[in-house]
Amino acid sequence: MTPERPDPLWPSFWPDVPAEDRAPMRDILAELLGRGVLLGDTGTGRELFLLARDHHRFRLEDYLAPLGLELVVDDEALLLQARPRTEACQLLANFSKDETLVLLALWRVWDEAQTSGGSQAVLLTLDDLWDKLRVYFDRIEPPEKSQIESALTRLKRHRLVRTQRPDDPAAAGGLIIEVLPSLARAIPFDSIENWRDRAVLVSPPDEPPPPNPPAA
Repeated sequence: MTPERPDPLWPSFWPDVPAEDRAPMRDILAELLGRGVLLGDTGTGRELFLLARDHHRFRLEDYLAPLGLELVVDDEALLLQARPRTEACQLLANFSKDETLVLLALWRVWDEAQTSGGSQAVLLTLDDLWDKLRVYFDRIEPPEKSQIESALTRLKRHRLVRTQRPDDPAAAGGLIIEVLPSLARAIPFDSIENWRDRAVLVSPPDEPPPPNPPAA
């Protein structure tokens, strides 16, 4: 039997991947490179997650490594994440100021939930998030709620949050936001002190004290 010739578009391990796994592997890589995260808790995402975790994890790691990405496998949250190695990765995303504020606020919400020992999904409403922004960044006028929703739309594309409209449009708080574990790794602060150092960069400096009045 003539050995299969390697596909020049794929790495050297490609001939060792069973034919029935190749299309799913393409889907997995498309999710990881296009969105950064593959969620495995629903539908076909679960099948892809299990395939990558159980059979092709190390091959995926080899494929992502030259791009400066490491593969994170979170069995508890059922997700795969392509996390940049910041010293090498050229695929880092840039966020607007509004998006950065929302990201920082959601990271703080996530961190407080973990510190309190909560094991449930981290949920809050749009109104809750707006109030958090006012507390965390008290020297900044928070974005309008429509601007926050626009920022959330981009974060959803990167699989960092989920959102859901309540069944009752008049429900208090409006949009429901779920902070996914992938968000904490996208901006992996080691401590709340690191978070504060970054938050200072998006906050205006303290105003200097007024000058002393002239002597009479």
